Amino acid sequence: MEPICEHIEQAGDPAPRSRGCEECLAMGASWVHLRRCLSCGHVGCCDSSPNRHATKHFRQTAHPVVQSFEPGEEWEWCYEDELFAEHRPAPPEARL
Repeated sequence: MEPICEHIEQAGDPAPRSRGCEECLAMGASWVHLRRCLSCGHVGCCDSSPNRHATKHFRQTAHPVVQSFEPGEEWEWCYEDELFAEHRPAPPEARL
């Protein structure tokens, strides 16, 4: 079993705040891939994108975990622990 950090285990599942990178949409820029913040639902662009808004959001808010916002992808990344997780475990109440 892959290691999972406390941030990923405790991450929420907020609704996405937009269908694309919030900042890129506002400025008319493009992105490569999208990431959804699991603290507040912010949708930002990945580090392969010119503006790297998902990482900028982490630096501004300290919200530690993002999930891929690409169709068919469910992985998470913890900025705080620099840890990748393919699938987050179900919360304890869902395992009953």
